[in-house]
Order: sequence, then structure tokens, then C-alpha cells
Amino acid sequence: MDERGLRIGFFTEIHRPVMNGVVASVEALAHGLRLRGHEVYCFAPSMPGDEGGADVFFRMPSLPLPTRTPYRLTVPLVSRRSVRSVIRRLHLVHVHSPFVTGWMGLRYARRYGMPVIYTYHTQLEAYTHYVPFDQNATRFATETLTRTFANSVDAVVVPTEAMFAHLRELGVTVRIAVVPSGIDVERFASGRRDDAVRASLGATKSLLLLFVGRLAKEKSVDILLRALALANRDDLTLAIAGDGPAREELEELAVALGVAERVRFLGAVERERLPNLYASSDVFVFPSTSETQGLVLAEALAAGVPVIAADAPQNRDVLGSSGRFVEPSADAFAEALTTLKAQAREEQGAARESAGRFAVDAQVDRMLELYESLVPLTRTHVRC
Repeated sequence: MDERGLRIGFFTEIHRPVMNGVVASVEALAHGLRLRGHEVYCFAPSMPGDEGGADVFFRMPSLPLPTRTPYRLTVPLVSRRSVRSVIRRLHLVHVHSPFVTGWMGLRYARRYGMPVIYTYHTQLEAYTHYVPFDQNATRFATETLTRTFANSVDAVVVPTEAMFAHLRELGVTVRIAVVPSGIDVERFASGRRDDAVRASLGATKSLLLLFVGRLAKEKSVDILLRALALANRDDLTLAIAGDGPAREELEELAVALGVAERVRFLGAVERERLPNLYASSDVFVFPSTSETQGLVLAEALAAGVPVIAADAPQNRDVLGSSGRFVEPSADAFAEALTTLKAQAREEQGAARESAGRFAVDAQVDRMLELYESLVPLTRTHVRC
């Protein structure tokens, strides 16, 4: 074995062809670690549309869930001897969910004597509306799951100080490291304002508001539609980039509020198009309080776009003094939109500089410090 490199197993509940914040974060970290000479092996449930073929990616059998979600129920089986051999030779396991795949990674790590790190990507209690049971009971169950799983690993990674405090409040007692999830800062900073993009969105003579994210109840996109209807001006256009189970309901709401002509539902947008889309907008609007970090906030910072965000501790952790914060309500966002003015991009230099905190290299540096603190310095043995 090359002592300079770690062999790391990522166990995640979701991966391509689905593309969301968790997938983007996991991919960015894996890519950054590989560039440093480390081996990263990903274990995830099989998904419709799998391409397969990668010798560092292992798909496990899975079943569909009885809800409208891209997530699958992992069947925790590793039947191939070659895959078990890969797992035995890992130096550590890094799990990215507290569900079946996460417990599977924890089980193998304990069997072969490896340390386990868990990244807390999702506030599960913000998603209880997807479960057809009493919401209080479901919230209690999700908090118990988070606490139990987190206290079963060697260290937990959170992307913001707000989530550090949140887990401590839930009763998590193990080591917690704050490591912001990384983005390709240079790529998002390279976006250019494109008049053709603005014209295609009907914003030739109006201010262009942009939201990027999954269209689901917990993202509170309806607040933006209601705010647009309440704001006392007709020179605002809202572009919504993303898809999800709430899209049809949101489209119907836009019609009912009388703002459909000023709203553009773009569906899922290829990541290659996002830098120019950010750069072509006048303001990024973010009404959600359910994130642990919100990668799109970091992307907007890197693009130099002014941000109006719901006032939540994790959103403040990401934006610092570079954002405008309002209460997560239609009235508060409407008031902010009513007084909105075009802002010169030169004024956003500080925002771009602050986005450097979210560079993938910075994430990899801090993650490797954590890994090395948990893995014995003499890594010359091979597990059998």
C-alpha cells in the first residue's frame, strides 16, 4: 500500500442520476480527495437510469419507496467477494445518511475495526410531512434516529456552526467537526451576464429574481410566489430553476395569485448552465430554513449575486454580512422586493471573496485533518 493515500468508503443513500445538494456535496468531496491521491469507493443503492461500470462505484439492490421521492430503500447486501474485499481494505468509512446505507457502512466499519465519520447533510425533522403519521411523533422519531446514529460513530461532520449547536441540543455527545461543504468557486465566479438568457426569461426590462433548488414543501417556494403578488410593482420576473413533487402545485398557485406571466418554471437546469444563470439574475431569493448549509447560497456568493434569504442561523453562517435577511414569510419578502433596486456587480466583490470559504480544496484540507486524526498514522497493514 502507498502510505501517502487513504482508502475511504463513502456510503450514501442517494447518488446519480439524481442530482441534489447531497449528491453534489458527496461528488465534490470524492473528486477533491482523489485529486490528492486518495482512493474513494462509493456504495449506494441502485437507481433507475444507472450507468454503472465504474470500478470505484458499487450499487446495492434497492426497492422503491411508497412516497414521491427519488430515494430508494437499500437492500443491505454485498454478495460479490470482490466488493467485500474492497470494504475490508478500507482505512475508514464515511457515511452520508443515518438510514439503511449508513447503518450498513457502520456495521462493516465495526466488523473490520475502522473509524466511522458521519456527515449530517439533512435536518430530517424538516421532512416529517412526507410521512403519513402524527407529525409530533414523527419528529420525535427522526430526532431520536439522528441522535442515536450520530452517537454511534466516531465523529460527526456538520457544514455550519448552527448545525453544531442543533446537534448538541438534540443530545449528540460525540466529536463534531464543522466543515463547510465545497463548491467549484471558480466555476460559479466565471458566469457572465447574458442578455439572451434574460430575454428568454422575459426580463429584458425588469429585475430578474432567481431561485435554485428542489421544488418541495420544505423549501417554502410558495413564499416567493405570494411575495411577488403582494409586492407593489410589476417590473419583477421570478425564475425558478429546479424540479420536484411540489412543481404542479406551485404552478397552480402562480396562476391563482395572478403572477404566472411573471414566473418562469425552468425545471431541472444542467449544472453547466447555472453559472451564467446566476450571473444573469439581479437577486437570488432563498426562502428556505430547512437546509443544513444551502449549497446554492454559496454558489450565489461565488457568482456575485445579491441575496435575500430567510433569516435562519445556518443561512447567516453561510452569507455573513453579504446577504439581506428577512423573516420567512410572504409579507417580509414582499417588503424586501418592494424596495429592491438594481445593484452594481462591483459592489459584490466582498461576496465573491467570502465564497472562498466554500472552495472544495478548503473542504478537503479540513476533512483530511479529521480523517488523519482518526486513522492510525502507521497504515501499513492490510485487513483480511
